[in-house]
Amino acid sequence: MSDTIQIGQLARRAGVSVQTVRYYERRGLLPEPPRTASRYRVYPEEALTRLRFIRRAKELGFTLTETEELLSLRAEPGASCAEVLARANEKIARIERKIADLEAMRQALLALADQCRGNATPTRCPILRALEDEVER
Repeated sequence: MSDTIQIGQLARRAGVSVQTVRYYERRGLLPEPPRTASRYRVYPEEALTRLRFIRRAKELGFTLTETEELLSLRAEPGASCAEVLARANEKIARIERKIADLEAMRQALLALADQCRGNATPTRCPILRALEDEVER
C-alpha cells in the first residue's frame, strides 16, 4: 500500500482535523478506508482530492448535503455540467438574498445608532426602546 496515507497526514494535507475526516466518513462523504493489520486507517490518494473538494465547497457556502449532491454529480457518468451550473446558480441566488437581508439589518442598525447619542439611561436608550417596540414589518 505505497500510495496510501494515514489519517493524521491526510487531515494535515487537506487542511482539516482528524475529527473532521472521521465525521465525513460517518456522513458518507468520504468512503471508509481499509485498515492495516494493526487497525490503522489507510487512505488512498483520492481521499485527499475528495477532502479538498469538500473543504472548498464548504468555503463557497455549500452545505454538506449540497456537497454530497455535487460529489454524486461528479461521479455520475450521465451527469452534465449544466446540472452543476444549476446548483451553483441556486447557491448564488441564496447568497444574494442573504446579502440583501444583511444589508437591511445593517441599515436598520445604522438608523438606530444614529438616533443614539450614548448619554441616555438604559431606560431611555433609543436603541433599546426600538427593540422593545412592536413594529410591523
